[in-house]
Amino acid sequence: MDLDTLAPALSDLSARARRRVPRFVWEYLESATGNESARHRAEAALDAVCLAPRVLCGAPPPDLATTLMGTRYALPFGIAPVGMSGLVWPGAEITLAGVAAKAGIPYGLSTVAAATPETVSPHHGGMGWFQLYAPGEPEVRRDMLARAGEAGFTTLVLTGDVPVASRRERQRRARLTNPVKLSLPILAQIAMRPAWALATARAGRPRLVTLEKYADIRTARPGTAHAGYMLRTAPDRAYLSALRREWQGPLVVKGVLHAEDARIAANEGADAVWVSNHGGRQFEAAPAPLAALPAIREALPGTPLIYDGAIRSGTDILRAMALGADFTMLGRAFHAGLAAYGPAGAAHVVHVLAEGLKADMGQLGIARPVLARDHLC
Repeated sequence: MDLDTLAPALSDLSARARRRVPRFVWEYLESATGNESARHRAEAALDAVCLAPRVLCGAPPPDLATTLMGTRYALPFGIAPVGMSGLVWPGAEITLAGVAAKAGIPYGLSTVAAATPETVSPHHGGMGWFQLYAPGEPEVRRDMLARAGEAGFTTLVLTGDVPVASRRERQRRARLTNPVKLSLPILAQIAMRPAWALATARAGRPRLVTLEKYADIRTARPGTAHAGYMLRTAPDRAYLSALRREWQGPLVVKGVLHAEDARIAANEGADAVWVSNHGGRQFEAAPAPLAALPAIREALPGTPLIYDGAIRSGTDILRAMALGADFTMLGRAFHAGLAAYGPAGAAHVVHVLAEGLKADMGQLGIARPVLARDHLC
């Protein structure tokens, strides 16, 4: 199977994934909130960035390796955490952790994934990051941190941009609840996607397994809300300070769009700031992450900045790095690749992005992605 011919772009993987998963699954993965203008702004902001190619530069050998928070990664991108990842495709967490380990890139596991840190531990190869949805009870928080650390996750990512649940209207129209309720409309959607249905039947219905130690998922709220919200709090500076005391490894604050918030995070001990609008899934009026990036870079000239938001190619990675990012993360693309062609599809995302980076770096005449900063039009 020649995926370079079948799926030369990430959009090809998305198109096939949409044909292989039930509608409610696709809406979960792809939808934003409101009229989705936050997601559209993220895409438009990337498209607006031009980089000036250079000639007479020869052919500098590309070096895609990147050191971030003391760890050297083979590529300047990683796999972002996605809640209920196993809903998109059964076993997604373990599969994607293995893909990341083989590629030498980070893999983010969400607190609300369908696999526990302990289950993913043998597969992440030391590349695991744990994304924390802030539990309100200190005892629960400390236990989660201990579990992540004992499972070999090296980096903690505090999600700061989900203080409350968002509407996500497309998910509601698709009849998605969490946990999934097997209503007639949902069963009809499942029946039309036999590969997903069979794989899910073998694996079992996805659950918020990490949280089962702390709360009975049968008490989940109706609609798109789930049991995780019973445990969560909206983190503040004191919460971040407590995390810094309790977690010994690198600490990242995710969901930052304002320079002052970035400064606060760094002052409270964050080792890196993750610039993101949560894929447009939380707040319709949020700016494009790329639009927020330069001011945050100016505010924190020496702090590593991670970027996510609408990346569709190696070109987009270079655009983000040209505006100040040190590293980038993608969530939807890797899950679409997995749903499209299984593990080979997820690995193909790595290939498409890496080869795109090399081609574009050749056009710019640069050896390292970060040097794209010198080529802004």
